[in-house]
Amino acid sequence: MFEKLADAVNTDKMLVKRGKNCSLTLLISIDDSGHFISIESGMVANIVSGQFLMRHWDLAIRASQITWSKFWQKHPEPGFHDIFAMNRFGHCKIEGNTNILLSHIRFIKDVISKPRFWNEG
Repeated sequence: MFEKLADAVNTDKMLVKRGKNCSLTLLISIDDSGHFISIESGMVANIVSGQFLMRHWDLAIRASQITWSKFWQKHPEPGFHDIFAMNRFGHCKIEGNTNILLSHIRFIKDVISKPRFWNEG
């Protein structure tokens, strides 16, 4: 799935424009596996996946495979439709520089929601 993310983000001209002032390393943690998404000026520059002990990230969103599967459904159920709802109900944990998240909230939410558009569920 993460192989498709870079292309999906980088070919979305409006999304790239929205994130033009956003540069960060976003960690999407699924159980014990990390997916480090490097974003530079609104474009996904690199994605590295695996288990790393000390790899840099600016913002992390950690959740189980079940939680992410529910979040990435085409029409997620209440409580899984938004990262803040998932955090509020204890389904995920948001860590790191939340100033980046709040400054670029719509862009970051749209990036992590991209898999919904190619998910049948």
